[in-house]
Amino acid sequence: MAGGHPRERTSLIVTVLDEAGTIEALLESVAAQTCPPDEVVVTDGGSTDGTLEALQRWSSRLPLRVVHAPGANIARGRNLAIRSAMGELIAVTDAGVRLEPVWLEHLQTALTDDAEMVSGFFRPDPRSTFERALGATTLPAVDDVKPEAFLPSSRSALFRRHAWQHVGGYPEWLDYCEDLVFDLALKRAGCRFAFAANAIAWFRPRDSLKGFFRQYYLYARGDGKAGLWLWRHGIRYATYALAVTLLWRRSPAAWLLPLGVAAYTRRPYERLSLDGLRPLHKLYALALPPVIRFVGDVAKMLGYPVGVWWRLRKAWTSRSSS
Repeated sequence: MAGGHPRERTSLIVTVLDEAGTIEALLESVAAQTCPPDEVVVTDGGSTDGTLEALQRWSSRLPLRVVHAPGANIARGRNLAIRSAMGELIAVTDAGVRLEPVWLEHLQTALTDDAEMVSGFFRPDPRSTFERALGATTLPAVDDVKPEAFLPSSRSALFRRHAWQHVGGYPEWLDYCEDLVFDLALKRAGCRFAFAANAIAWFRPRDSLKGFFRQYYLYARGDGKAGLWLWRHGIRYATYALAVTLLWRRSPAAWLLPLGVAAYTRRPYERLSLDGLRPLHKLYALALPPVIRFVGDVAKMLGYPVGVWWRLRKAWTSRSSS
């Protein structure tokens, strides 16, 4: 039962592109749900690696349909899946995750009659020491979340179809950060959000600094395209500019920089578990949070202006053609 209406159908929608290595784990976890969805609608963006064959094999075990949309970005893929879905409630997750068996049950339970969106939660599912450190450094713990301000990732969320329709769906002009822009549109429209801390989607962090750098570069580029978090990015530029200035001038105040690094990495170290690691791996894990923070910040500082420039060019082109 969701929101007090037992007859409300729930559709789970997913977008995929070349996910042959991860799609089985996701579908296994969907099949194990204590409250299974009425249907699963998957938009495929043009997979060539066996993803479609895997989906075909699962069509006999799940009420699964595939929407073929080669070249579609994530936002368009989600919108196409929702348009094709029959449910009034839309659950959303991503390829590359596995869901707790009670994931959908907790989302549905949290969707009260006066709420339009439920934020689930997500946790790292690391396979290496680096991935463990990356998850601890970049992902919040439940204790870090303020439910009234939390903006859900679309790897773990449930919302009402009419809310999606009201804001015009996911923004298809964005290739990254589309879920945050969607969340903010719902907020501006006055939609109420709920938080389901136990609706957990497990996902694997990036397995290398190179992959992490690219991920955060693209996220920041998406922020710039959407005009998000100007002050947050501005503070980052100012902080690094101050640090470089203090070091360049050999200012006595530069001795305060290690204290700043310690404060910046305090929460990642609190979240970092060393259980089960060998001594050398523990040292490796302990060395990583400052490196990860720095690499992520550089990626953001490079990606954000690229997105801003894209937005300015788009605005200029629109004015010129009108």
